[in-house]
Amino acid sequence: MTTESVTPPPANPSGIPAVFLDRDGVINVDVGYPHREEDLEFIPGAARAIQLLNQHGYLVVVVTNQSGVARGLFSEAQMKAFNALLVRRLGAKGAVIGAVYACPWHHEAQDPAWFHEDHPDRKPNPGMLLRAIADHNIDPARSFMIGDRESDMEAARRAGVKGFLFHGPDLADFVHDVLGL
Repeated sequence: MTTESVTPPPANPSGIPAVFLDRDGVINVDVGYPHREEDLEFIPGAARAIQLLNQHGYLVVVVTNQSGVARGLFSEAQMKAFNALLVRRLGAKGAVIGAVYACPWHHEAQDPAWFHEDHPDRKPNPGMLLRAIADHNIDPARSFMIGDRESDMEAARRAGVKGFLFHGPDLADFVHDVLGL
């Protein structure tokens, strides 16, 4: 099932603004399916960028494809533990992540439990963003996404939020520019 036909939510002036961040390659260095504590290395400026977003009233939401679970490279529990570690380490630096949404399903799954031909949450589909918008009363018109792939930009477009493509090197400098500071 594709979610191309999903209608983006209307602007919600009573909702809150949010920034959707991809995980690997935006917040942390993409070392190839990171899932262990020793794999966690932050992109330069990641904590400062999230602090800046927090200070400007944005809910920060991580939206991440995690096909390593479906491919049998690590377990769902390991994925959740890595996400929790990332949130804790950023929190210790004063950078608050409000929510994490992860999509472990993939069409090349080794485990049939994680097989899905085109899961609505797997970017470029907008499912994770749309669920976060509904779950947290987010106003898509005042929100945006930062990702490092075209699939992130497509998910943002389909969810009705602006998208900004990040290619490094410093996330804080990038966020500073996006916010026009």
